[in-house]
Amino acid sequence: MRFLKTVCLLCITSLLLTSCKSDNKKEVAIANNANIYVKGTMEAELTAPPLVPAPVGNRSAKKLLVNMEILEKEGTMTDGVQYVYWTFGGSVPGSFIRTRVGDLVEFTLSNHPDNKLPHNIDLHAVTGPGGGAESSFVAPGHKKTFSFKTLNPGLYVYHCATAPVGMHIANGMYGLILVEPEGGLPKVDKEYYIMQGDFYTKGDTGEKGLQPFDMKKAVEEDADYVVFNGKVGALTGDGAITANVGETVRLYVGNGGPNLTSSFHVIGEIFDNVHIEGGDNINKNVQTTSIPAGGAAIVDFKVDVPGTFILVDHAIFRAFNKGALGMLKVTGEEDKALYSGVKQEGIYNPEGGTIQTMPEEDKKEVVVKIIEKSLAQKMKDGKQVYGQTCFACHQAEGQGIPSAFPPLAKSDYLNVDVKRAIGIVLNGKTGEITVNGEKYNSIMTKQSLTEEEVADVMTYIYNSWGNNKTNVSVKMVKDVKNQ
Repeated sequence: MRFLKTVCLLCITSLLLTSCKSDNKKEVAIANNANIYVKGTMEAELTAPPLVPAPVGNRSAKKLLVNMEILEKEGTMTDGVQYVYWTFGGSVPGSFIRTRVGDLVEFTLSNHPDNKLPHNIDLHAVTGPGGGAESSFVAPGHKKTFSFKTLNPGLYVYHCATAPVGMHIANGMYGLILVEPEGGLPKVDKEYYIMQGDFYTKGDTGEKGLQPFDMKKAVEEDADYVVFNGKVGALTGDGAITANVGETVRLYVGNGGPNLTSSFHVIGEIFDNVHIEGGDNINKNVQTTSIPAGGAAIVDFKVDVPGTFILVDHAIFRAFNKGALGMLKVTGEEDKALYSGVKQEGIYNPEGGTIQTMPEEDKKEVVVKIIEKSLAQKMKDGKQVYGQTCFACHQAEGQGIPSAFPPLAKSDYLNVDVKRAIGIVLNGKTGEITVNGEKYNSIMTKQSLTEEEVADVMTYIYNSWGNNKTNVSVKMVKDVKNQ
């Protein structure tokens, strides 16, 4: 009898294991989106924010042609404040890309010939080296094409990944790519594209004029502006998004960063559904959702009453003092059973950028004695600094990039004037120069380096690749800095 019970138990266990294995195989087969058949070719519709392309619906997987142009262009950050944005498709954030799982995307990235810098693109939806960055590095006046299969449904960030990566992102080089599941997302009445970014300028918040990027503030994560869709007020006034009472609204919300996490909230609404971090998991009845830098979320809700609903980063000083504020204007009949308060018409004004500070105590000047390193130590430390800050543009052997960045190896421009070269590292350089008989017209950004690091890296450069072997001291750097 015990023997029969044991046999029965083994049979049941075997059947359960076989069933589980069968189910697992079935799940793996369904999840293997690399094998989805691609039928036909179509050109992708690309849209500037806050618009999104048409839903994919029930279309089959296709070869999807994406053509995107990089443009460096001056634009308005806020009234009286201009900024040179680096953009994908001419907008910040860049063009919205809409695909479905299983598509074979053929991506062509073109760098406009009037641009000053090389760029590339890292799409978080890509399974491959650098998210495409390694295949898409492109100099001004050139284009690159690469392809990838969309394997995972979700909402993903893309951004430039050319060094210095943070600077390219901080200047507006980010956007969203949506990979819809087979059959598409559930239908809604209105869809919009919103992306938060933090910006760092030499001038204080609101200081007038053309403001350059400030690397020191960016490293310290001290943002002057935190905005939706590239500028203060992009989603207010005539730029506000709209809906009618009773409609369902879907927001594709991204966070380009480069530094700050977004606490996204719509004042007076509750999110019915939130695709957490743009993935499969859905949270319901959410007040505020956290979106990390380089992340995204899809939020759905129904608008039941009319009025102006304010979109904010609920790290609230960013909204009312730095610009992270937008509007959803809803029109239609009031429903007193849902909301019986007084409706007030008018302009919604941010509180302004006035900052109050406490008085500081007088600080005593600290005198630091400079101790010069040996040449060998400078070479070692300078090589490390070079690899972190100079390598991407000037390359491993100082050969530079033709038509984009001048060579440092055997450079007549460097060797003829050491003080000038130190000054360029300290202050940056814009405009045309001639190096070894070739003309270059690009931007050398001001480097966020200490005086000692400048001395180290310049000593390394001058003692490498056939240059004049100058040993640059910290005192030389200080003298140039104080001129």
